[in-house]
Amino acid sequence: MSNNFLSWKANYDTLKERKGPFFTVSSVPIDPLYAPGHTVDIDYQRDLGNPGEYPYTRGVQANMYRGRLWTMRMFAGFATATESNERYKYLLSQGQTGLSVAFDMPTIMGYDSDHPRAYGEVGRVGVAIDSLQDMETLFQDIPLDKVSTSMTINAPASILWAMYIVAAEKQGVPANKLTGTIQNDILKEYIAQKSWIFPPDPSMRLITDIFKFSKDNVPKWNTISISGYHIREAGSTALQELAFTLADGFAYVEAGIKAGLDVDDFAPRLSFFFNSHTDFFEEIAKLRAARRIWARHMKGKYGAKNEKSLLLRFHTQTAGCSLTGPQMENNIVRTAYQAMAAVLGGTQSLHTNSMDEVLALPSEKSVQIALRTQQVLAYETGVTNTIDPLAGSYFVETLTNQMEEGAEEYFRRIDELGGVLGAIRENFFQQEIADAAYRYQKEIESKDRIIVGINGFVNEKKDDKMELLKIDPEVERAQVRKLIALKQSRDNIHVQTTLTDLKEAAEGSDNLIPKIMDSVRAYATEGEIIAVLKDVFGEYREQAVF
Repeated sequence: MSNNFLSWKANYDTLKERKGPFFTVSSVPIDPLYAPGHTVDIDYQRDLGNPGEYPYTRGVQANMYRGRLWTMRMFAGFATATESNERYKYLLSQGQTGLSVAFDMPTIMGYDSDHPRAYGEVGRVGVAIDSLQDMETLFQDIPLDKVSTSMTINAPASILWAMYIVAAEKQGVPANKLTGTIQNDILKEYIAQKSWIFPPDPSMRLITDIFKFSKDNVPKWNTISISGYHIREAGSTALQELAFTLADGFAYVEAGIKAGLDVDDFAPRLSFFFNSHTDFFEEIAKLRAARRIWARHMKGKYGAKNEKSLLLRFHTQTAGCSLTGPQMENNIVRTAYQAMAAVLGGTQSLHTNSMDEVLALPSEKSVQIALRTQQVLAYETGVTNTIDPLAGSYFVETLTNQMEEGAEEYFRRIDELGGVLGAIRENFFQQEIADAAYRYQKEIESKDRIIVGINGFVNEKKDDKMELLKIDPEVERAQVRKLIALKQSRDNIHVQTTLTDLKEAAEGSDNLIPKIMDSVRAYATEGEIIAVLKDVFGEYREQAVF
């Protein structure tokens, strides 16, 4: 540190500070001032590079938002495919530039709408999709060769993806023209979100089968969205989100290589999904560090030669767990700051949460405000005029370095436990996240951390009630009637033949995607396909943590 800085620090130590605390959302202490001495070890070419150049700290494209804005992709889906189709058309008419499908819990868990475990949940937190018929309705009059679609689905991702490909086929759009993403990230389900179906080994087989099939048939599709979002929503710190997400990514790379693929055959189509929380600079540093770590490992450890294999491309969603029920309009402000952090961190795609999403699926009015938040950010704030404007900031670069160092330490600990699957079996991730969530909650309860409207600046008068989106119970009954009619009208002998073929393939080693697509074309339901695979693969049961 320079003498000038040390002199300033000596003087500062005599001054009275307001009551803090001075730490990030992740409880990382923050110095009062950052200076050249904090970044003296940074080498520009080695650690930053120019935008679009290794190690991509400053962005994966040379011209970033001066060339093209991020994709504005609002997460949406509710009730039946018909209602969701109408919402998609509305969002596209309002300037949204990509679609993102939210599925209901029965679909996520592999149950048809007429299954006893689906009762009361059909269409509640997303759209109900039971068969190809629903997928055709969901995208009716939406040209799938012109719209990029993301689907947040994991355990049954192969089935929903097959439905999408066949629905496009029926529109006359070949698979090689399709662009989009399936989340397909089962490891973070075991770690955080808990919506698994099969045990890890067959789940990983389905994922590498998707890698192989996509390489030859759907080359423009992102075959996985390795997700830190749900890890963060479960209560992790920013560092844990970064480290655990990238560790999952490396596990998928290793699985693809083990399945016989060259790393450059599939790595260019891997994508990521991060949370943008409320601590502005911590989030920016996390995203910059993520690009650098991924590039260094892909090049140095996995020997990737294709530049596209080194690029960490990601979608971002603002932090649902930061939204509050009281003073709900404050959520608009939170979302705006979180969105700006994502953009300054270099995201390729962005969803902004709606203010009422803490209580219900968003209303049309609130989702319009959320979309307009992105549009104001893009066209009015000036943050898109230059690339990586915070590069060189002593504070941001120090945080970025700390993120990288902390992630590398986590990678070392995970390796000692036998890798990601070993760490899952040891409940390592689950315990780390639980400890972080507990610490955060204690800070709120002690008022060491102020959440506006919750433990500070609380209104004595109750908020005016907002009009929330409610799902009519008739939605479920109508969906079940439609499903029963489908099962009566289709060729059930053909359905059974395709399901038998799928079971034989699952018992062997053939790629399962063509067999799943055959069943989908016959209008076999998601639940029927899942039942066949469960019969072969079994179901996963988590070991309890106490």
